[in-house]
Amino acid sequence: MSTFNTISALKEGDPSVFSDIFNEYHRKVYFYVLSKTHSPYIAEETTQITFIKLWDYRHKLDESEPVSRLIFHIARATSIDLLRKEAVKGRFLKQENPPESDTVNISDTIEAREQLIRVRQAVNSMPPVRRKVFELSRYEFKSYKEIAAQLSLSVKTVENHMSLAISYLRSVLLLLFLLLYLI
Repeated sequence: MSTFNTISALKEGDPSVFSDIFNEYHRKVYFYVLSKTHSPYIAEETTQITFIKLWDYRHKLDESEPVSRLIFHIARATSIDLLRKEAVKGRFLKQENPPESDTVNISDTIEAREQLIRVRQAVNSMPPVRRKVFELSRYEFKSYKEIAAQLSLSVKTVENHMSLAISYLRSVLLLLFLLLYLI
């Protein structure tokens, strides 16, 4: 079947064509991502999400592109999103759970928890849409594109909300820091 016919049949929702594509490319995508990331977890997640996206967005596929190019483009973008989310999640978890050691002072731990409470209070004081955008990005690790789709906003609007949210948090936390320092 030619590329045009394959994509055309996929766009019409032909499950047998999807099954054929899945069978042909599943291992190829997995090993491609594994060779780039060296992470079996990321490779497996990327592979699954790639085929879910291929099916979910089949109506938007370009019939002039080869199937392989479409699949590997989706896989590349998906793996980058997953790697970014994992990095953010790792940083967030380090902040939430400071390492336990004998040198960690109890007052430092209490101070860190109080700062986290202040951050959460500052987030809760944001306008509702900005707060929701910030929470989806920083707490649920969603991409700007995913947030835009979920909240029916443009990606640029999501970027603006995040920029304003981060600026707001910096100013509020800097003010709190200065007040604590002066006391």
